[in-house]
Amino acid sequence: MDLLTAFRRYKSAHRLLKSVRRNDARLSTDRALTAAQEKEIKQYYRDLTGLDIPLEWHRYFYRRTGVYSIKYIPTTLYYNDIIGRVNQMQFERAYSDKNLTEALLTGIKQPETVLKNMNGYYYMDGQLVDKEAAVERCRDISDVIIKPSMQKHGDGVRKFSSVAGQTSIDGLLVEDLFKEYGSNFIIQQVVHQHQEMGALNPSSVNTIRILTYHSGGEVVVPYTVIRIGRKGWDIDNETAGGISARIERDGTLAKYAFGSPGNDMIETTDTGVRLLAYRVPSYACAVEAVKRLHLQLPHFDLIGWDICIDEQGDPVLIEWNVWPELSQSANGPAFGDYTERIIKEIWDRPNTRFI
Repeated sequence: MDLLTAFRRYKSAHRLLKSVRRNDARLSTDRALTAAQEKEIKQYYRDLTGLDIPLEWHRYFYRRTGVYSIKYIPTTLYYNDIIGRVNQMQFERAYSDKNLTEALLTGIKQPETVLKNMNGYYYMDGQLVDKEAAVERCRDISDVIIKPSMQKHGDGVRKFSSVAGQTSIDGLLVEDLFKEYGSNFIIQQVVHQHQEMGALNPSSVNTIRILTYHSGGEVVVPYTVIRIGRKGWDIDNETAGGISARIERDGTLAKYAFGSPGNDMIETTDTGVRLLAYRVPSYACAVEAVKRLHLQLPHFDLIGWDICIDEQGDPVLIEWNVWPELSQSANGPAFGDYTERIIKEIWDRPNTRFI
């Protein structure tokens, strides 16, 4: 390992450890792993990887959820050693451009695109247009989403309408909104979600996060969670203030949802819907859809999919991510019964994380 790679690994690990320690400090519960449990976890990962892993994540998830497992994935291991082996990260930047999703992935509904900005060039209906035409297209428009096309975790995602060129985002003019978003963004019509998804929170498009793993032509699903926005919020993901709950194999929800650290064991949504046994509409259809989609992306063996269910009950692809965050508070160990299989299958591959 060269010095630059070693430094980047250290810097990444230091940042992640600092984050989990900060999150742990926000918890009010007082649970601790026993010495025997810590020894068991260490041995498990030594046998699988040959590495001496940090225990901060196992301590954190046990303290937060009360569920002990040796199979929790430490985030340092995931980001520094797993993601670069399971996915060919040299393709990540280009393939993850949200402006390319329509061309890359077929066979599933996607939100209707109003406008794309790619490297400063504007496109409507697949045709290059000038800025004036792009601004005119968005002068009078309702219920659209604008988001950066090259960012993750819901950063910069905002809903707006406009009248006579003035938007509902702080009164910005369309031209100024474009200037704020720069040279890579996309504007799409809001998806009108299924009434049973909207009942969980009507202000956000609530999505199913499905984690898929591709191996030898087989696509398996280590976990699925539902992501629900809070009252009045447009965004559903945890990093933006939403909550997540595990979806069981029969398509019903687990008893508890989790939000930001310290916002734990939530039994009802802000609209008063009880989570336990609540049935997610078209769940099986969504799972089968992303399994088919994954086969169209051979450079990536681990993908996180965000799927909405529309008014007609059809799965709609909102986003996909080759660097998905792991919902281990809501779900439990990210890879579950597939943990040993995944790590053993990828461990001898080159690590493309730091290329």
